[in-house]
Amino acid sequence: MPFSLQFNYPIFSTSCSHQLKLHNSIRNQPFKFLCTSPQSEEAAKDSSGYEKENGNGHVILVEKYRNGTSKRYIIDNDSEIKMFLEEHVPATTGSQHLEIPVTELSWLPKVIKDFVLPAGFPDTVTDDYLDYMLLQFPTNVTGWICHTLVTSSLLKAVGVGSFSGTSAAASAAASAAAIRWVSKDGIGAVGRFFIGGRFGNLFDDDPKQWRMYADFIGSAGSIFDLYTPLYPSYFLPLASLGNLAKAVARGLKDPSFRVIQNHFAIAGNLGDVAAKEEVWEVAAELVGLALGILALDTPGISKSYPTLALTWLSVRILHLWFRYQSLSVLQFNTINLKRARILVNSHVLHCTVPGIDECNRMESILLWQRFLRPRIIFEVSLEEMVDGGNYKSMIKQLLNLYKEEKYFLVVNQQKPRDFEVFVSFKEGATSLSVLRSVWQTYWLYQNWGWSDNIFDRLEQSLVELKHRFPDLLQQLIEAGWDTNNLSLKVPKEMSIEELPAL
Repeated sequence: MPFSLQFNYPIFSTSCSHQLKLHNSIRNQPFKFLCTSPQSEEAAKDSSGYEKENGNGHVILVEKYRNGTSKRYIIDNDSEIKMFLEEHVPATTGSQHLEIPVTELSWLPKVIKDFVLPAGFPDTVTDDYLDYMLLQFPTNVTGWICHTLVTSSLLKAVGVGSFSGTSAAASAAASAAAIRWVSKDGIGAVGRFFIGGRFGNLFDDDPKQWRMYADFIGSAGSIFDLYTPLYPSYFLPLASLGNLAKAVARGLKDPSFRVIQNHFAIAGNLGDVAAKEEVWEVAAELVGLALGILALDTPGISKSYPTLALTWLSVRILHLWFRYQSLSVLQFNTINLKRARILVNSHVLHCTVPGIDECNRMESILLWQRFLRPRIIFEVSLEEMVDGGNYKSMIKQLLNLYKEEKYFLVVNQQKPRDFEVFVSFKEGATSLSVLRSVWQTYWLYQNWGWSDNIFDRLEQSLVELKHRFPDLLQQLIEAGWDTNNLSLKVPKEMSIEELPAL
């Protein structure tokens, strides 16, 4: 059936003199590269020519990327599938005036917006969030100005210069010492700045892991401090590196522990839980300071640097062991990707799911997701999924196989010894879609050798998923798991829009 493809912005075809770097799977496939330009009569003519040329085909899939680029998969009357790359460039003129809602900060560059605001802003926060943060910024600026001035006074109080009765050189030395001391704190603050901006969306998924990593990094920072007596002339760089590592640790610790506190506050009493945690922490601080002072007052430790270092190392190892034990007893009833893997694997193999206590004990706190097996890679383009084989046929088979699912999943055939799956999500996918893809992955992992036909195995896995997934959900509910708030985030860098066939 003839189909006219229309765009609300001008597009024209170009023939590029240089080769495009494409994936191996499509180098020999029909391919066109589409560029965009601002509104003009010439561009409009090119757009009309494009529609005329492709009037007998229709779009079946659109891969959309957050940077504005998209890939359109078009099938023509000869059943040939062609792919077009597009990039939308809004047409603007001097006479146009766009009304941009200030609350959404549409004018802010995307890189900065992603760095300073929570993922999904403004839909993922309350209406008063932005106003509060804009006022918090000058509040914190003035607070640190006061901190800098007070630091200078403290240094003078311990003998580094004074406000009166000293020479200009002594006063300058005191100010220089204060600047060096504050600079040490400033360099350390860079670590917190980077962690909060770059990794802010990780802490909700796995607070145990990041809280543990915070202590490891904090321990590394303390080592730099421990070296300062050995190299006093390098005090500033060593102390700055120590502060940088400890600031990174704090950047990991604070948001992770807030998630843990929220886990404790089942009665909506987060403030009370946080306040009582402060009581416990201050009490531990007082006891620790007392024992530390007692240790420093011991001649064997205070007069021998090797003994001091060995004592610190022993206590630090004990500290890390206690931290690991404290995190191990946490019993989250939410399902993140690590716990989803444990639950799904048990259901695939034994048709049962472990309880909350057992699953949390089985969860590996230190292991990264990328090292878990089977390996699951999210947000993979279709051209990578169908690497090798008949491009046109494989696309059609995937469309038919996953017509009832909100994702596409294939097994990576380039790594036969290391089982690995590629997953991409369609528009409208939810956390439940992520859980379904994990269940299908584990079924394939446990039943991979029964057939040489890849699509037969994928089809059988989907049949099993359809029949057995409701039982998984029922068992999760009966075991007390929170299935209404799954901590399984759908990746947002890429999505696939599936269009109905005509």
